[in-house]
Amino acid sequence: METLLILTYTAFCIAIFKIFNIPKNKWTIPTAVLGGVVIVGSLVLAMNYNHPYTSTGGQVFSTTPIVPSVRGKVIEVNIEPNEPLKKGDILFKIDPTPFEADVINKLAQLAAAEQNVLQLESIYRGAQASSLQAEAQRDKLDREYKRYNAGYKKGAFTAQQVDTRRQSYLAAEAALLAAKANENQTKLAFESQINGENTSVARAKAELEQSQFKLDETVVHAPTDGYVSQLALRPGMMAVPLPLAPVMTFVHSEEKYYVGAFRQNASQRLKPGYEADFIFRALPGKVFQGEVVEMLPAIAEGQYQARGSLLGSNALSTNGRLMVKLKIHDDLSEFNLPLGSAAEIAVYSEHLEHVSLMRKILIRMKSWQNYLYLDH
Repeated sequence: METLLILTYTAFCIAIFKIFNIPKNKWTIPTAVLGGVVIVGSLVLAMNYNHPYTSTGGQVFSTTPIVPSVRGKVIEVNIEPNEPLKKGDILFKIDPTPFEADVINKLAQLAAAEQNVLQLESIYRGAQASSLQAEAQRDKLDREYKRYNAGYKKGAFTAQQVDTRRQSYLAAEAALLAAKANENQTKLAFESQINGENTSVARAKAELEQSQFKLDETVVHAPTDGYVSQLALRPGMMAVPLPLAPVMTFVHSEEKYYVGAFRQNASQRLKPGYEADFIFRALPGKVFQGEVVEMLPAIAEGQYQARGSLLGSNALSTNGRLMVKLKIHDDLSEFNLPLGSAAEIAVYSEHLEHVSLMRKILIRMKSWQNYLYLDH
């Protein structure tokens, strides 16, 4: 573009010199050259600042490493690489045999816990009956003791008889206390609950639920719409949750965004809604329109984390670029453009809009230049 401007200015100067018969001397020629440098330089500088451009950009996309929740041998791989999948489609299966056995074991433990609750109820009811019986015996002996004590005062009974009835009463009182203690103990065992359910039954149900979850996790599903690329998993391989060892990478089918790394000088000319042009090395001669979504609020080169050493000045000597998120409005489905393709991006701000024509011409020229390359 600079060459085009210089040639245009040169032709304009030649025409002016010829039309107005301006003499060519040490004053007119340097003045024309200096004027060209000032005019062309000012236009280029105004374009670079108000309509920034970067050759460092590209499409970004989200992936999820698929790590199984349980350990086991893979028995089925139910997908083909790079084929579209819907959320919930089965990716692969792990041998469920040990997990099925564990579920059956937990079902048996739950049944035993529920049966034990019935036994505890029977024991508690028996303890209640024993308490009532002991209380009745205590009351009977209490009445006898009182009657003998009253008769002793009238001389009807001896002191030995009264003392015998008193000891019998005290023994019955002790027996009642023991029966009450046993009743309370069986009551606690029977009525011990959490969320309205016996603790033993609740524990057995929780263990059963955990075992069932592990069994369900032997079938691994697609987390969202997408596909799996570079599939290497085969039946017979071991899938393990720890240490983290992903068995495949899932690529999500969602709205695709682009990120461009711009110079920090352009931070005031990169705002959401500004128009943008995109060119791809994979699509020479074509330009696509889009817009700025947002400028990311942090530059990675400035981050620090808690660690055992202090931050030195060398960490601040890096010159990071502004990361800008953009999107394309045009439909790219007809083009064979792989995810992650590199892009060159130009953004047009609302300042000095007439100068943006230079940037638009430049980026289209660069798009055609993508036809020119040599591989030896």
